Amino acid sequence: MPRYRIDIEYDGGPYAGWQRQADQPSVQAAIEQAIQAFCGEAVTIRGAGRTDAGVHARGQVAHFDLEREWQSDRVMAAINAHLTKAGETVAVTAAHSVEGGFDARFSATARHYLYLILNRRAPPALERGQVWHVARTLDTRAMHEAAQVLVGKHDFTTFRSVQCQAKSPVKTLDVLDVTRAGDIVEIRASARSFLHNQVRSMVGTLKRVGEGAWSADDVKAALEAADRAECGPVAPPDGLYLMRVDY
Repeated sequence: MPRYRIDIEYDGGPYAGWQRQADQPSVQAAIEQAIQAFCGEAVTIRGAGRTDAGVHARGQVAHFDLEREWQSDRVMAAINAHLTKAGETVAVTAAHSVEGGFDARFSATARHYLYLILNRRAPPALERGQVWHVARTLDTRAMHEAAQVLVGKHDFTTFRSVQCQAKSPVKTLDVLDVTRAGDIVEIRASARSFLHNQVRSMVGTLKRVGEGAWSADDVKAALEAADRAECGPVAPPDGLYLMRVDY
C-alpha cells in the first residue's frame, strides 16, 4: 500500500487536541475526514506528536496509507481543498510518498517546540490565542540561566502531567533556550521526545524565575524533588507551537 507523509500546520484553538475524540473536534479527525472526502478511503493517520487542546503547530508530521497511488501534489491540494471547505484551521504544507517503514511517530529523532510569551502591559489584540500574555516584565537572562539546570538527562516527574502515559519519566532535554525580541519572549525546547505537559510545565516554572520569585537553585530543587507538587503553574496552551520534527 502506498504510504504518504504530510507536513501540517494548524491553529489549535478550535480543537480538543491532535488526537481523535468521540465528541469533540480534533486535528486528526479533520484531516482524516478530508482524506476520505478526497479519495473515498477511511484511514487512520499517525502524528509525530499528540499536541494538547489549544496547542498550535507549524511543523507537525503525520503518515497514512492508501489503497491507490496518487501524485503527492494532488494529495496535498485535495486534502487542503476539503479542509478549507469544512472551515478547518488546518493546512497541509507538504506531501511526500515514503517507504513503508516510515512512521511519523516512531521514526522521529527529535522534536522542536517554541513557546511565545507576549511580555508587555497591554493585552494582545492581533495575537490573542497565539501567545501567553504576561504583563509583569520578565528577566529573560535569569530565565535562560535557570533553564540550563533542566538541560540533559533527568527524571522529569516534577514537570510531568499526572495523566502522562509514558512508561518512564526520564528524558533527555537537548535544548532549552530563552531569548527576547522586543515584547516577545521566545522559549525553545528540543528533545527526542517529551512527557505530557513537560514544555508547558517548564515554561510556567521559568516564568516564576523571570518574575524574581524563584532562582535557578529553586528550579534545581524542584527538578530533584521528582514531585509534581513542586512544579510552577502550567503555562496555558496558547503560546505553544510544535515547530519541527527531525527524522
